[in-house]
Amino acid sequence: MRQKLKKTVVLVGMMGAGKTAVGTALARLLGVGFLDSDEEIVRAAHMSVAEIFARDGEPFFRARESEVLGRLLAGPPCVLSTGGGAFLSADNRALIAEKGVAVWLRADLELLWQRVRHKNTRPLLRAADPKATLAALLDARAPIYAEAGVIVDARAEYSIEDMAGQVIAALAARPDILEKA
Repeated sequence: MRQKLKKTVVLVGMMGAGKTAVGTALARLLGVGFLDSDEEIVRAAHMSVAEIFARDGEPFFRARESEVLGRLLAGPPCVLSTGGGAFLSADNRALIAEKGVAVWLRADLELLWQRVRHKNTRPLLRAADPKATLAALLDARAPIYAEAGVIVDARAEYSIEDMAGQVIAALAARPDILEKA
């Protein structure tokens, strides 16, 4: 049975949690569009997130991220993947809560590390000890991510489709997000 999305589902969480992969599968299962806030910023700037960080700094990037979130949340209901730092802004959290629902894809340090350790596209992990940096980011961010309206635990044994199914089940437990189509 098809479910109809009443409001935008905003996936939040750490790099490596699966926001883009799960978001793509979730959008397909729900029959809605998928958007990635980082990709929207990259497209507008004609440079990668790492290049924006290097040239203009993180505060500049975060300001653009907030602008993009506001624009995307004003559109029709969809699945929206955000960068790992987007939900840290109180203004962004308030906007997401007003116009959509935040879903934290919660993953532990070891799972995140397995997924990001071979990628060089993560500007925040360009450090002497990237795993320690990832651990510190997770420790600092987890209490803020916990403010999300929905929390779904990622597990190493879950496929992308399994995770998308877990998200749909969590969304279905709330009366304000999905309706029978």
